[in-house]
Amino acid sequence: MTRTLDEWLAYQQTLLPVGMMLGLERVRRVAAALDLARAAKWIISVAGTNGKGSTVAFVDAIARAAGLRVGSYTSPHLLRYTERIHIDGSEVEPARLIDAFERIEHARADTPLTYFEFGTLAALLIFAESALDLAVLEVGLGGRLDAVNLVDADIAILTTVALDHTEHLGADREAIGIEKAGIFRAARPAVLSEALPPLSVLAEIERIGAIALRAGLDFRATPSLAGAWKYEDSQGSMQLPAPALQAACQMANAAAALAALRHLPQAPVISEAAAADAIGNVRLAGRLQRLPGPVEVLLDVAHNPQAATELAKWLARNRPKGATQAVFSALADKDIPRVVAAMMGVVDVWRFAGLAHVSKRGLDVDALWRVVSGLLSKSISSRHLSVADALTEALSHAEPGDRVVVFGSFHTVAEAMHVMGSDS
Repeated sequence: MTRTLDEWLAYQQTLLPVGMMLGLERVRRVAAALDLARAAKWIISVAGTNGKGSTVAFVDAIARAAGLRVGSYTSPHLLRYTERIHIDGSEVEPARLIDAFERIEHARADTPLTYFEFGTLAALLIFAESALDLAVLEVGLGGRLDAVNLVDADIAILTTVALDHTEHLGADREAIGIEKAGIFRAARPAVLSEALPPLSVLAEIERIGAIALRAGLDFRATPSLAGAWKYEDSQGSMQLPAPALQAACQMANAAAALAALRHLPQAPVISEAAAADAIGNVRLAGRLQRLPGPVEVLLDVAHNPQAATELAKWLARNRPKGATQAVFSALADKDIPRVVAAMMGVVDVWRFAGLAHVSKRGLDVDALWRVVSGLLSKSISSRHLSVADALTEALSHAEPGDRVVVFGSFHTVAEAMHVMGSDS
C-alpha cells in the first residue's frame, strides 16, 4: 500500500494507545533489524529543557560555515514535518521520508513504535545514506530513555535543566538532571551550557567517567560592547558578533555549540571567521521571531516557566513605545500558572486562546481560563476560540508603536504564522 507523507504520519499515531512510551528496547530492536549504519563521521547530541533547537542550529551553521556536510534532526516542527530533518541546510524531501518509513514498517514487524521513534529512525536512516561529516541530534523528552539515546554520540551537550514534563522525568531539577545526563558516555566530552547545573548531573558525569566541559570553567562567553562577545577555551579565544538569535541565553547556546565542535576527536578547524559568520546570521523560526511593522508581532515558543522568564527579561529590556498585548495558549500538561506569572510584569492586555482544535493535548479556552483567571487581578483580558481569533482581535485593537507577543506552544506560534502570512 502506497501512502502519502500525511497518511504515514496519521498512521503512526494510531499504533500505540498512548502517544508516549519511554524506553530503548523496542527502538533498538528495530534499529538492529534495519542494520542501521552510523549516521555520520561525527555525532553530537543535544538535550535540555530549553535551548536545544537553538543550540542545534548553532552547531549546524558553524559546522557548515567550516566546510562540513551536516545533517540535523530536531523536534517538534512548526509548519511541516520535513522541518525536522535538514541536510546541508535544506529540508529533507518527502519522498525520502516515505521511503524510510516504508523500510521501518517492514523491519519492525509486530514491534510497536511511537510517532517520535518512527521519525528518529527515519532521520538516522537518511543520515547514514547522505555521506555526512556531522550529524546533530536533538534529544526529545528527557535523555536516558529517549529514542535518540540509542546513538553513542561523540559529544553530548546539555543546555538547561528546568521543570518540564515532571510527570515523566521527576519533580525537581536533580531528578530531571539524572534523566538528561543519560546521554553522556564514558571517556567522551559532556558539554554543560549552565554554569550551575544540578549536582546530579555532575555526579553522573563522574560516575560514568565522561569528560565535563563546563561553561564558566572549561569554556567562557564574555559579553563586550554592542552585543559582541568573546569565546575562550583551552585552545584559544575568538571575538564574535552578537547572535542573530536575540535572547540573552543565545550567547550561552552559541558558546556550547562552539565548545562541542572544537572538542570533537580529530576536530576540523573552526576559524573565527566561520564562527562569526554563522553566529551572526543563523535564524530560527519561533525563537524571538520579530515581524516588523507599525505594530510589531513577536513569536516565541516559550512554553515552560524557564522559557517564559527568559522571554519576559527580553521584553522588559526592549519595551515598545506603546502597549504590549499577549496572545497565549498552551497544552494541558504545561505549568500554565507559572508561565503566565512569569510574563505578568511585561504584558498590558491578555488574549487567551484555545488549542483543543489542533491538538489532543490542547486546552479549550474555557479550560484555560479556569487555570489563569485567578492570576490576572485587574489585568485586561479576553477569551477566544482559536489563536487566529485572538491574534486578529489583538491587531484590531493595536495602535502604531504597540507590540503583540504570541507565545505558549509550537501550535500557538504555527497558527499565528499562518495568520501573519509568514509560513512559507
